[in-house]
Amino acid sequence: MNEKKEIKDALKDWENTTLSETITKYPERKEEFYTISEIPLKQIYTPLDIKEKDYMADLGFPGEFPFTRGVQPTMYRGRFWTMRQYSGFATAKESNQRFRFLLDQGQTGLSVAFDLPTQIGYDSDHLLSQGEVGKVGVAIDSLADMEVLFDRIPLDKVSTSMTINAPAAILLAMYIAVAEKQGVSMDKLRGTIQNDILKEYVARGTYIFPPGPSMRLITDTFKFCSENMPRWNTISISGYHIREAGSTAVQEVAFTLADGIAYVQAAIDAGLDVDSFASRLSFFFGSHSDFFEEIAKFRAARRLWARIMKERFHAKDEQSCRMRFHTQTAGCTLTSQQPDNNVVRVTLQALQAVLGGTQSLHTNSRDEALSLPTRESVQIALRTQQIIAFETGAGDTIDPLAGSYFIETLTDEIEQRAMEYIEQIDSMGGAPAAIEKGFIQREIHESAYAFQRAVDEESRIVVGVNRFKVDEEQEFDYLRIDPASETSQITQLLYMKGSREITDVVEALHRIKKVAESDANLMPALIDAVKVYATLGEICQVLRDVFGEYRAPDIL
Repeated sequence: MNEKKEIKDALKDWENTTLSETITKYPERKEEFYTISEIPLKQIYTPLDIKEKDYMADLGFPGEFPFTRGVQPTMYRGRFWTMRQYSGFATAKESNQRFRFLLDQGQTGLSVAFDLPTQIGYDSDHLLSQGEVGKVGVAIDSLADMEVLFDRIPLDKVSTSMTINAPAAILLAMYIAVAEKQGVSMDKLRGTIQNDILKEYVARGTYIFPPGPSMRLITDTFKFCSENMPRWNTISISGYHIREAGSTAVQEVAFTLADGIAYVQAAIDAGLDVDSFASRLSFFFGSHSDFFEEIAKFRAARRLWARIMKERFHAKDEQSCRMRFHTQTAGCTLTSQQPDNNVVRVTLQALQAVLGGTQSLHTNSRDEALSLPTRESVQIALRTQQIIAFETGAGDTIDPLAGSYFIETLTDEIEQRAMEYIEQIDSMGGAPAAIEKGFIQREIHESAYAFQRAVDEESRIVVGVNRFKVDEEQEFDYLRIDPASETSQITQLLYMKGSREITDVVEALHRIKKVAESDANLMPALIDAVKVYATLGEICQVLRDVFGEYRAPDIL
């Protein structure tokens, strides 16, 4: 007898007898079950649910196309993922102390959080920076701050990720200059700049320039790094912030990959060969609260990107098809109510990322719904990763959930639904056009609203928020940024401005203006400018004068 027919007949019998009798006596908790992406969930998955598969074409082996099972042949059996805690607050000196503490505690890579003025290209002494200096990250005004930030941290021995977008090229220039002062050439540097401006227009808002000039800055960075920094990841195409804004898992994959397609096309249009830069693209995803959906999401995203690179962009080098990604546990799932519960949330979300095959990981701290994390909280977050790595065995076999009827079905479903979104975005002219039309923004807003409504109606439970509440919340000693840090930062900035050679600064800024008005690559001019201590704000103002500023369309 055909095995599938036998299973189909047996399943029907089970549904009509054992299952039916049980449900009659003990009804299920809900009439219908769904993932957060509104994918309906069956009671049980069998071989009948898995579409006809070509194992080599759909799954294959780790380190080989289509990379469903992982981008490295040995994955964590060779070495663990990079444990990269995102950190930065107040001044460069205080952030440097936190960095060195984390490295001493076993962190294996740095991840820099910048304050809001830095992210939108203003110096700390600018009127619009007032009250925001050092609040959500470290304030970096010039090379002088970067020198302090990486003091006694050997840049040839650590990998550094910088979450910076609109002024990413300028911060990279500063990093190159700091390394040079340490005697480290740029070809030895390892790390990533986020450099993903498209998601800023839809999900985060820290943009400066219009899309055209912003894409030019990105492709200039691609070209410069492909020629000079072979170990540097020139972009981290971010789904994390799309997810934090309220998207579903399916939308996170679709919109992130649509942005990736736009960047690859822009680089090709700028004259770059796809195989000259594609292997240095990286991605950044969130790990949300739906355990199995998140694992399937990571696997689906890897496979879909590999197929896009091979079939759409005709990449010849298999390494161009690898999706390497960083993961951060979901900040939007953290609650200010009963903050110790966040330790459990973060642990499960971190495990999802590991089971899904991430290359590096940040675990949020329990108090981040209240403030930037305390030293004690960030140590617990790091220990969470270390316990998963060294005590659970989760990394001892590769892609351990592969072959699960449920996981494989969910992986296929997420890939299919994400591809449908990508095709819809293609029909609009690509991600930049879809953003200008407000399509991506509206989709995210609608999903965010639907999720919040489900929480409000208690059809989706958040422990400690709409169920299992306590009458009186415990006192929690959260991190407070001393207002004196802002005064100190501004004082140091003004001193630096008064002590530099102003003629060199004026000449360097003039050169940036001339290069920006031409088609030449901006990176060399930016590096020269930061070396003479031109500030971030001064450089961004020159680029504002040439490129203009972006104004978001009204989409409501």
